[in-house]
Amino acid sequence: MTLYTERLQQHLELIESRLTEFLPKGDGVGEIMRYACAGGGKRIRPVLLLEWCRICGGNTEKAIPFAAAIECVHSYSLVHDDLPCMDNSPLRRGKPSAHAKYGETMALLAGDALLNRAFEIMLSAENVEPTAALRAAAQLADNAGVHGMIGGQVLDLDSEGKQIGLDTLKRLQEGKTAALLVAACRMGAILGGGTNEQIENAGQYGYYLGLAFQVVDDILDVTATAEELGKPVGSDDTNEKNTYVSLLGLEQAQALAASYTAQAKASLERFADGADLCQLADALLTRTH
Repeated sequence: MTLYTERLQQHLELIESRLTEFLPKGDGVGEIMRYACAGGGKRIRPVLLLEWCRICGGNTEKAIPFAAAIECVHSYSLVHDDLPCMDNSPLRRGKPSAHAKYGETMALLAGDALLNRAFEIMLSAENVEPTAALRAAAQLADNAGVHGMIGGQVLDLDSEGKQIGLDTLKRLQEGKTAALLVAACRMGAILGGGTNEQIENAGQYGYYLGLAFQVVDDILDVTATAEELGKPVGSDDTNEKNTYVSLLGLEQAQALAASYTAQAKASLERFADGADLCQLADALLTRTH
């Protein structure tokens, strides 16, 4: 199964063609910012944002700055995740990570710059209803901060080398992985003019999709090759991280990922046009990288 349907592939191609226009030109930190955002990746967050905007009746062209912004935040998080003080990964998407290519100090600053640039992009977006723009920006700020992604990363680092339970691991991954996916879906629904119920359902889809995504990530860390993943495998074990595989075993982890995927798809039942997102959930469950 391919990852994206034709419609979602169009969203992907749109963000790939437009992303660099929102980034600084020239050498120095701008070059590192562009490097961190280049090299493809699945672009799941901007694709989700654009699709939820479409489903809720919005104009996806107007949502492009926000799609670029969330990809900037995601890219900054990867730059910082790869640093020696965190996961210490020399590879990202099959090429040297930002700090391996440009040095730790400049990589750190480029990550900071990407985070700031995301909010510059959103708050200067044209032809977007101001209240919707502010709500979308606030959603990203909250989900990327101490109540979301950063909070999850803190739990992750604090848990290394310790025994934690499944509930703690779930809270960790709700922040570290699911929070930005929730933000992408809710931002898209907000920008599309969705009702409060639609925005809530969009967030539920992102939440369960994010949990499933992380379980599959944990599985691939022990079943895939470095060539397939484009980064070192076995790093979770090396860094003494708690994962769904280490806590549950491979078979139960696979069953949990399938359960979360089913719950993500159930969140789409109120939408007549959610087939593409259903297929995406299934494709992410069976992905090999």
